[in-house]
Amino acid sequence: SAPAGGNGSGGGNRSLLPARYPPTSGSNEDVQIGVLFASKAMLQLLVNPLSGTLIDRVGYEAPLLAGLAVLFLSTATFAFAENYATLFAARSLQGLGSAFADTAGIALIADRYAEEPARSRALGTALACISFGSLAAPPFGGVLYEFAGKRVPFLVLACVCLLDGLMLLVLAPPGGTGARANMPVGTPIHRLMIDPYIAVVAGALATCNIPLAFLEPTIANWMKDSMGASEWEVGLTWLPAFFPHVLGVYVTVQLAAAYPHLQWFYGALGMAIIGASSCLVPACRNFGQVIIPLCGICFGIALVDTALLPTLAFLVDVRHVSVYGSVYAIADISYCVAYALGPIVAGQIVHTMGFAQLNLGMGLANVLYAPVLLFLKNVCQMKPSHSERNILLEEGPKGLYDTIKMEERKG
Repeated sequence: SAPAGGNGSGGGNRSLLPARYPPTSGSNEDVQIGVLFASKAMLQLLVNPLSGTLIDRVGYEAPLLAGLAVLFLSTATFAFAENYATLFAARSLQGLGSAFADTAGIALIADRYAEEPARSRALGTALACISFGSLAAPPFGGVLYEFAGKRVPFLVLACVCLLDGLMLLVLAPPGGTGARANMPVGTPIHRLMIDPYIAVVAGALATCNIPLAFLEPTIANWMKDSMGASEWEVGLTWLPAFFPHVLGVYVTVQLAAAYPHLQWFYGALGMAIIGASSCLVPACRNFGQVIIPLCGICFGIALVDTALLPTLAFLVDVRHVSVYGSVYAIADISYCVAYALGPIVAGQIVHTMGFAQLNLGMGLANVLYAPVLLFLKNVCQMKPSHSERNILLEEGPKGLYDTIKMEERKG
């Protein structure tokens, strides 16, 4: 039950696999499960540069619909898989679908909500839904697996994909308007990648998600070994963190509406909170204690994501062409770097160095990266005087694309 946005490998899902999918004789089960989880992010990482370029060329709706169709197919394949090879193929197929659905969905929101604070609110709502999928997946999958069988969780999610696709056809059908044909060509993704401001944001998104990506596959075993945690405690480890994540989204949206020039500061504050919380995890001695730093991590991630995702769209507006597929493909690549490494690398680090050292390293990385966001300070201050809206209002539309965009906003 892998959610959108790259956050796809919950530690609680580990217990779903051994019962009916035994590892190949003589192989390492932990390695197999780690590779299985990471395969989605790996393929997504490879496909994202292509999907971002395609989205910029054909628009947002058609790739979003195609991504949902692939996700429906892959999730249905999970329900009927009977061997590791089929599971691996279905998991990789999820990465292909997510590379289109995640990127096109976020880019569509950024395009439709072109002004602040509406853009931050809309992206914040999407992030809250991504968080719900990520953190509710382990208990959701575990409970349905236990009481309804292995197929039911995947069939439910396949139906959600199908319903989402049908709603998209009703609300924003691909090819429903002719505006896309008149939009300019977006900046190539390789040029966006070397933009220093976009690079700083991408690095922050990757760094802040490393604690979550590395803890999900390792914290379950650590809880069992260090505090004798029960199965239900392991399964519910991440669920309480959903509420501080939503709180973080709400707080950041409100602050961004009042003080839009401080987006960089909200991101830096979030990274500092993530760093401090990561360092506290190894000191916990029971289930109640470990919930507190995990909530801190998710609260900090909400601050970083909600502040910096709209900043990516703003950077494209003021420094490039206002087409958002490639820039949000870069954001998705940032997430995928963390989630591709997490299931494979985290376990090896714990085995060779220890769980405490893993958390201290992740915490230190976030604390050290937070001051780097000062680099965005001057760019964020450009927002009141250089936004696309002010330019259009002051100078009037200069061409067909500007005219179309102004008429859409008036509507």
